Amino acid sequence: MTKIWPIPSIEERPFSSIKETRRVALVTTTAAWEAVKDRLDLPTVWGTEVIEATVNSWKGLLEGFEGEVIYAVGGGLAVDAAKYLAAEKNLPLVSLPTALSVDAFLTWASGYREDGCVRYIETQCPDRLIVDYDVLRAAPESIRSAGICDTLSIATGRWDWKDADAKGMNSPATKYIPYIDQMAESILQGSYDCAPSAGKGEREGLKQLLDCLALEVQMCNLIGHSRPEEGSEHYFAYSVENTMGKGLPHGDLVGPGILVMAELQGQDTAPLRKALEDCRIPLESIPREAFLQTLKTLPEYCSKHQLPHGIAHDLTEHQIDGLFPD
Repeated sequence: MTKIWPIPSIEERPFSSIKETRRVALVTTTAAWEAVKDRLDLPTVWGTEVIEATVNSWKGLLEGFEGEVIYAVGGGLAVDAAKYLAAEKNLPLVSLPTALSVDAFLTWASGYREDGCVRYIETQCPDRLIVDYDVLRAAPESIRSAGICDTLSIATGRWDWKDADAKGMNSPATKYIPYIDQMAESILQGSYDCAPSAGKGEREGLKQLLDCLALEVQMCNLIGHSRPEEGSEHYFAYSVENTMGKGLPHGDLVGPGILVMAELQGQDTAPLRKALEDCRIPLESIPREAFLQTLKTLPEYCSKHQLPHGIAHDLTEHQIDGLFPD
């Protein structure tokens, strides 16, 4: 049987309007909770602040767990753990993002770290996604609209997908579909269009970015994989995190990955750079030496972790040296 996941029901309203009568299990992170705790009045009977994305750490949260409904307050770290708990406990899940930093609050999988790479396991998508634009507007600039990296990555992901098809390296389950590619390109264009407004924290721009994220997620749900939006740029981010250590936000890693892979693919990087800069994505967080070392070891990394084929698998010293001339 093939299961096609939906995206959550989306409600646009103030967090302060939430009236919850069920016993709440709260999953959050320190900074996210501090930002919104005065807006929420939840009957919380159990809570945790997530600090790492590993299956073992999530399993540890099951002991002593209480609640009739789970609330995830924050970004990807909180909601991925909450999705795991909701699936294990067969409980409804409500997601309250404090920034449009990732697409994880729309998806049915939880991303976790294992052996130096990011893996995904099926958990469940939130039942409800509550969006408070005043909360999003107040988020730190560098993460407020960083989720645009998960739609701008369409530029490099779809290139990898099409190139792998030409080389006969897509699996039957991830075969190239031209009309899906065209759909992905339209979502990419929508992301370019909304970036200036979203970066300023304007409601219209944030709403369009949310729409682009929802369209990207549902498109991938329908075809059963993420090849149109996840490729070598994400592989770079997964790998460089091992050098940089934990702590850098998703956008700080994926944003530079998008630019370097797009350049290697021969794409015009100007619109990508402008959109990233419009959304205040930090592009200088990764030192030059870490960048170089990651690129030089990326083909081996991709092979080791059996990642779907992309340009990262075929990088040469000559290509890398061309990016960083002495």
